[in-house]
Amino acid sequence: MPKKIPEKNMNEVLNNLFDTINSRKGDDPNKSYVASLFDKGRSKIAQKVGEEAVETCIEAVQGHQQQTAEESADLLFHLMILWADADISPTDITNILEKRMGVSGHDEKANR
Repeated sequence: MPKKIPEKNMNEVLNNLFDTINSRKGDDPNKSYVASLFDKGRSKIAQKVGEEAVETCIEAVQGHQQQTAEESADLLFHLMILWADADISPTDITNILEKRMGVSGHDEKANR
C-alpha cells in the first residue's frame, strides 16, 4: 500500500513556491527555467500562461482528471511567475477573492 502523503496547507505551499519563484529573479537563465522566463520578459511569461490554460482546458474537456490536475499545476506555476513579474503576491489575489466571497458573480462583474 502506498504511503499516504499528509495534506498540506495550500497557503503555505503557494507562499513557499512564490518565494522560490521570486528568488530566481536575476539568476542565470541557463541554469533556471524560471530565471529564463524572467529574462525573456512578461510577454513570454504571459504566452506560457495562455498555453498552460489551453492545455488545462483540453484535458478537462477530454475528461482526463489526472492530466487536468497536472496541467492545472503548470498553469498555476506559470501564473505565479507572471504575478512575481508584475509585483503581485498571492496575498493580493487572496484578498480580492475574499472580498468577492458571498457576492454574486454577476453583481461583482457589473460593479467593476
